Amino acid sequence: MRRLGVALLAVLLAFPALGAAPLPARRFVLPDGAVLLVSERPAIPLVVIRVYLPAGSAFDPPGVPGLANLTAEMLTRGTAQRTGPALDETIEFVGGSLDAQAGRDGATVSLSVLKKDLGLGLDLLFEVLTQPAFPETELGRKVKEIQAAIRHSEQNPERVAARALGELLYPGHPYAHPVAGTVEAVGKLTRDQVVQFYREHYRPDGAILVAAGDVKADEIQKEIERRLPAWNAARGAEPRPPQAPASPPVQSRTIKRELTQATVLLGRPAVGHGHPDFYPLVVASYILGGGSTSRLYARVREERGLAYDVSSHLAAGRYGASFVVSLQTRTDGVAEATRLVQEEMARMGSEPVSAKDLALAKDYLIGSFPLRLDTTAKVAGLLQTVEELGLGLDYPVRYTQGIQKVTASDIQRVARRYLDPSGFSAVTVGNLPTHPQGVPPTSGGSPR
Repeated sequence: MRRLGVALLAVLLAFPALGAAPLPARRFVLPDGAVLLVSERPAIPLVVIRVYLPAGSAFDPPGVPGLANLTAEMLTRGTAQRTGPALDETIEFVGGSLDAQAGRDGATVSLSVLKKDLGLGLDLLFEVLTQPAFPETELGRKVKEIQAAIRHSEQNPERVAARALGELLYPGHPYAHPVAGTVEAVGKLTRDQVVQFYREHYRPDGAILVAAGDVKADEIQKEIERRLPAWNAARGAEPRPPQAPASPPVQSRTIKRELTQATVLLGRPAVGHGHPDFYPLVVASYILGGGSTSRLYARVREERGLAYDVSSHLAAGRYGASFVVSLQTRTDGVAEATRLVQEEMARMGSEPVSAKDLALAKDYLIGSFPLRLDTTAKVAGLLQTVEELGLGLDYPVRYTQGIQKVTASDIQRVARRYLDPSGFSAVTVGNLPTHPQGVPPTSGGSPR
């Protein structure tokens, strides 16, 4: 694995400038306020359409976790014209796909189809967007599927730890509950709640549409505008969730499971796009735990053999961001492995990174950017993200410039603020005592 990582790094370093061009797309503002982004990629006769709406789990009403997810899952399970199985059969007959899913911030309806079948694909896409029937029988079946998936996820220690960490980092905020909700909450959801959520949040004035592939921008614009009148907009401004709390109390939690190894997550609130500390923190995260060349990998896994996996990442959402360090280790190695992780976190703020480490991190982060654009689906996904977050089509250029400008002193400064171990909450999942040694205390902290 380490050899593969080093080889990939060598390849990417040979192409450091590829990410420094604007995204290849045109932007249109459609009637009713929807935004359309089109990227013409004629090399392959495939078209990907994505419709993004601010209708993720962050919009779940208080005490009703899982409603956004269930609503999205139900979109393709029947319309005024077709049953769910009929929708599946129609799109599969032409070798395409049509699905919908919700995330934390939004819901996305995705279509993938050959160019020759684009007309049919668009008809089906707008049919599920504008005429969902939400049949009771399909609703009951989907509720059971979601509940089964939630129960199955309880066997995954990483997902168990992530859910618990979300509760610690986002108290009182919608980010505190999982996108799918809980078994109990999902079992209480009704068709009336789903219909109401759809009417309030599935509206063209907040929609982002992305078309990528073998299309002409002017032609796809006309095809979409021809279908838009069927999509009735809700009245009034759509309420938005609040920003996540910036300074939740530092806590630790141990979740006992009969496992042969333990999972540890350390996390704290951080910053997202647009904040002056964002790019320095991206570079700091890569140096600390971004891969097989990182400090955590070298110290905890290679030198001491204490971790099956150790890494760090910055997760930036629309309504809050977090910095998370994850660790999988032997049950009897939790205290020592966690101590080493905390030492490396503190060292990032106590001494400057070397010029070599800084240059390698920058080259990798800039050189790997083109990998976000190597498929039509990835292009569509990135265009959706930059529009959702207001980053602009020149984002690759500004990303490259932002990474290039980061200095060793910038990294040391943000490390003191965001990587101080005393400011991190901790979740441990495994066969450990209730309060294992080596995890952060439940009091104290650092400036946020």
